[in-house]
Amino acid sequence: MRLVQFCRQGDEGGVRVGVDRGEGLGVLDLKAFDPSMPMTMRELLEMGAKGMQCAQRALEVSPAQCVVPFAEVRLLSPILAPEKVVCVGMNYRDHCLEQNAPIPKEPIIFSKFPSAITGPFDDITLPDESQEVDWEVELAFVIGRKGKHIKEEDAMSYVAGFTVANDVSARDWQMKRNGKQWLLGKTFDSFCPLGPALVTTSAVTDPHNLGIRCLVNGVAVQNSNTDQLIFKTEQVVAWVSQFVTLSPGDVFLTGTPPGVGVFRNPPVFLKVSITHFYIKTLVVYQANYFADVVMNQSMVVCHYD
Repeated sequence: MRLVQFCRQGDEGGVRVGVDRGEGLGVLDLKAFDPSMPMTMRELLEMGAKGMQCAQRALEVSPAQCVVPFAEVRLLSPILAPEKVVCVGMNYRDHCLEQNAPIPKEPIIFSKFPSAITGPFDDITLPDESQEVDWEVELAFVIGRKGKHIKEEDAMSYVAGFTVANDVSARDWQMKRNGKQWLLGKTFDSFCPLGPALVTTSAVTDPHNLGIRCLVNGVAVQNSNTDQLIFKTEQVVAWVSQFVTLSPGDVFLTGTPPGVGVFRNPPVFLKVSITHFYIKTLVVYQANYFADVVMNQSMVVCHYD
């Protein structure tokens, strides 16, 4: 299933959870299907199996009165206000190679504030405080149930699903200022575009064999495969859960492949367009990207225009 969080056009405060029916057939509003269903994805995940079973049942029945046409939908981040946004640095072999860095022997963990999350079609605000804003396409996953000290062999049962993220980064603040601590450079408002859909774990045969690509102005700047991940999903869940209790809705960004702007010669950073004060961020939803992920296990895409 492809679970989404959305609001109707013109009703920005009315957050709903739905199921993307695919092939442009609209979004099935779970609250309309079953009034006992919650309004947010995090609450749906907290319901556990009951929530997922209701979503599956709704998709199978697909009553016409519960389907919202895409023309009336504004897709939001699949998770809003998670308890945690956990990130893994230096987690692609080919990304380490592009900067002549050693392969980490254990996961490098940092975080972004949840307030950095923005929707897949929302603007990224370029802050006045930084002149070196960079892109990082990433495969993300979302925790589906509470756990601590989770074993690797059990880890996938704690994962609700996968989505696309961009770990937007202010390199001047990440690499030169704030004592070279990464947090401030990673967590400006709008620096974590997420979505559009949470693809349930059961629909992704192998999350560690997906193409992953980022386009800037129509040009592919990152193009790799998640088989380059050093620490896979199970290892990351087991590692982090040694330190903190994981909760439904927690978001994990798994790292970025090579091709980021800072390591180009000369370095390249995002700029304000001529007609907009922001850089427009898109995930290629119209090209049935998520249908590709579910059916063909093929590609994770982030697209800037």
